[in-house]
Amino acid sequence: MTLGDLRPAERPTMYFIGVTTGSSAIHRVFAAWRPLLGLEDVDLVGVDIPVGAEPEAYRRVVEHLRDDPLSRGALVTTHKLDLYAACRGLLRRVDDDAARLHEVSALVARDGRIDGLALDTITSKLSLHAIVPRLAGRDVLVMGAGGAALALCDYFAHRAADEAPGRVVVTDIAEDRLAAIAAATEGGDGEITWRMHHLGRGEAHDALLADLAPGALVVNATGMGKDRPGSPLSDAAVFPRGAYVWDFNYRGELGFLRRARARAEADGLTIEDGWRYFVHGWTRVIDAVFDLGIPTSGPGFERLYTAALEVR
Repeated sequence: MTLGDLRPAERPTMYFIGVTTGSSAIHRVFAAWRPLLGLEDVDLVGVDIPVGAEPEAYRRVVEHLRDDPLSRGALVTTHKLDLYAACRGLLRRVDDDAARLHEVSALVARDGRIDGLALDTITSKLSLHAIVPRLAGRDVLVMGAGGAALALCDYFAHRAADEAPGRVVVTDIAEDRLAAIAAATEGGDGEITWRMHHLGRGEAHDALLADLAPGALVVNATGMGKDRPGSPLSDAAVFPRGAYVWDFNYRGELGFLRRARARAEADGLTIEDGWRYFVHGWTRVIDAVFDLGIPTSGPGFERLYTAALEVR
């Protein structure tokens, strides 16, 4: 739905604030999870907001969540930074990560008040450890500096400890987003070398890719291939030998993933799309909204992961 379609909920409802929510697999996945989580009477409703919307758009949806008795909370994707900037004054409290990163990935409504949480730092760690067996000392290229990239870089700087990478290059077409990552990582692990690289609009990452050491981690956090068309790489891009390639996207035209898969055998790549990140992200937010105690690993998590795979 769009903002103009918002109406009082008729039964307990959780929202999904994104750009093209109707095509998300979460609608199938949530239906499969309902009986496993005891949420049979809960609706999931997507709310589409264009990229770069005016602050009033974010305030409107947050006020709806706050004021509607049966609206319980929301997952926020794409708009994490912009929603925080527009709505900080509407939130009763934010957790430490949200306050430090100036982003919100989960909204939790309680008794006419609403709290903001930044859970991507947890999601990034859980997903990353399933992709790269040992990150320590590796080069990392993070293409895009939005909320998910900010959380990943925060994890590198402040929580990775002996698993911290050696060098991290972060790119974006927006200098303010690069500045936000520079500020968030300041004072973190002094052994990491950081480089913030401002790209011209439409500029590919091929040269930066070529500068990475073998075994590097390459992350597409641009939204290109899902929310926006295209890819951050040209068709001539060559990956570092033995690289770990991670696209935060799992749906859309996925041009970046197509290029990586075409080079997988030649370059010895390990490739991961955004599906595990998607499952971790949703289970963390659902757990925050409904206080269910959903595990992050073990049989309980794998049961949910398997159910999600079956309807992907």
